[in-house]
Amino acid sequence: MNKKALITGIAGQDGSYLSELLLAKDYEVHGLVRESGGKDGSWRISRILDKLIIHSGDVSDYGTVKKLIAEVKPDEIYHLATKHDLPNSLENYLAIRATNLDSTYFFLSSIKEFSPNSKFFFASSSRVFGDAKTSPQNEETPMSPDSLYGISKVAASAVVRMYREREGIFACSGILFNHESPRRGQEFLSRKISKTVAEIKNGLSYELRLGNLDAVRDWGFAGDFVEAMWLMLQQGVPEDYVIGTGETHSVKDFLDVAFGIVNLDWRKYVKVDEALLRPTESELRADISKAKRKLRWTPKIKFEELVQMIVAVDIRAVN
Repeated sequence: MNKKALITGIAGQDGSYLSELLLAKDYEVHGLVRESGGKDGSWRISRILDKLIIHSGDVSDYGTVKKLIAEVKPDEIYHLATKHDLPNSLENYLAIRATNLDSTYFFLSSIKEFSPNSKFFFASSSRVFGDAKTSPQNEETPMSPDSLYGISKVAASAVVRMYREREGIFACSGILFNHESPRRGQEFLSRKISKTVAEIKNGLSYELRLGNLDAVRDWGFAGDFVEAMWLMLQQGVPEDYVIGTGETHSVKDFLDVAFGIVNLDWRKYVKVDEALLRPTESELRADISKAKRKLRWTPKIKFEELVQMIVAVDIRAVN
């Protein structure tokens, strides 16, 4: 009998790549989406939608989660749904807490009650390290989040650890550093750059406004990261892992490659906007020694190849 997997955030960047990976491994893949029935789907999963079993509901609704776990009893659960930082307000704080923290508790509680053999993966983030004092960061690095998003991920990871240690649930967190692809949302830096490069090349735009150009990131390919997620649930013992590339590149490095593809000098088009500067800017770089050693995992796509991949797709789209 084929394994059953449930993916939250299945229509997102990571969910779409993970779906393809699991389908290739002959999994029965279920996805939880907010749309009614999910039949209209998303452009990321439209070509495989007929191979997926889509459920409608909200991860922050306890009733939805309990019913889903009780009915499906998946072998593996990948909790990828997340709410990113939004302007500070009570409404946005409650949305971040509900999606990132409360939902994690709902899933683990439901697993304990209805499907104790299910394995659970939680997508944490390098933002848990926030204002890091040391670099690179590994599984033992103290967490010091400097955003509501980071705080919610730290708290949810603590819930994962509690259910693993006290309840015996196979539950683990993947501390994921920046991972990009052509399927990344356009509100993220990588796509903001690539889309504007394509528009400038075609005379549709003449300026790109960014924050700190000297900021560095550990940028990897989302398609590589989902393989690490899967490997984490294939281990005999559940553990948390840092997933990244171990290399950092500045925003200027990204601009060099992206504008170089269209033979343009980014200095003529990029303007620093002080409103986009972050209050703190630490070097977040992954130490993936544990993932290499225990999962036998290393990223395949290198930085320049990743940038070229993203820009090429946006150029085709604009053309």
